[in-house]
Amino acid sequence: MSTVAAQGLRKTYGTTEVLRGIDLHLQSGSVLALLGPSGCGKTTLLRLIAGFEPVDDGTITFDGRVVASASHFVPPERRGIGYVPQEGALFPHLTVEENIRYGLNRRCNCQERLQEVLALTGLQGLGGRYPHELSGGQQQRVALARALAPQPSLILLDEPFNALDLDLRHSLCEEVVQMLRGTGATTILVTHDPVEAFATSDQVAVMQAGAIRQCASPQGVYWCPADATVARLTGSTIFLPGKARDGVVHCALGELTLHEEVRGLNGQVQAMLRPEQLCWSPAPGGVPAQVLHHSFRGDHTVVSLVANDLPLRLRMPTLQAPARDARGNLIVHGTCMAYPA
Repeated sequence: MSTVAAQGLRKTYGTTEVLRGIDLHLQSGSVLALLGPSGCGKTTLLRLIAGFEPVDDGTITFDGRVVASASHFVPPERRGIGYVPQEGALFPHLTVEENIRYGLNRRCNCQERLQEVLALTGLQGLGGRYPHELSGGQQQRVALARALAPQPSLILLDEPFNALDLDLRHSLCEEVVQMLRGTGATTILVTHDPVEAFATSDQVAVMQAGAIRQCASPQGVYWCPADATVARLTGSTIFLPGKARDGVVHCALGELTLHEEVRGLNGQVQAMLRPEQLCWSPAPGGVPAQVLHHSFRGDHTVVSLVANDLPLRLRMPTLQAPARDARGNLIVHGTCMAYPA
């Protein structure tokens, strides 16, 4: 398969329009993250691509071949996909090997392929165990191994690591996606976690209310979000009212240079910065500020301060955080995005 594409996809349940004209294009071997809050349509879109649900309007093509439209439907078993659901859905009465073998064609060399997949997913030596004898991370590896066993050209991951602890979830997700890159499979990952999306994908499609607001590289959606909604969905933000003119925004933090994407804006705007663009300095220069409060979080401290009557909360490394009531200056690094007020 060289590409996966969707054009004008719509899906309605009763009177509720769940997907509203979705357009998507994914190159062979690449990784796409569908990022958005619960209820935005991510899983529904994945299910349409998998063939678990028919489309109401629009088309889905695999390598230019239509697999779904309002008048045409290719069933999931003929789409060449591997699907890993949120809960893993392992058969509790089958061993690891039996779970993986379940999806294999009996005409293939099952034992050889089984050993390949066990090695690929780091499950060597666990083939005889039952799901209840495995950790949560190992169970998810089995679900992945079962999806990979038939050598599909498209892997769909529907928030498969949600039940794991945060650190394990992030590390396992990165490890799994690297593994998938090694197989050459095209991959779509559904997630509500920006960190997970940024660390694993080539493209991030940010979804809200059944529509894709922006689809771009992780760096693109983070530093140059298409609108204020995308900015909020992809990380912490600071919004400042200001006036744009000649590529500069005049606001409470001084004169901020606009990102090249919005240099043409003029008039009243909402400027957007990421908190890490603001640095504290005890030396002169920048915008005068005073620390009001500390919130110790271990490896970092959340510092509440005020600058030009503007209240701000910044996350700083604990050993670099200024003392309460300290006075200093805020320096802004980089350019800012802005949106018409």
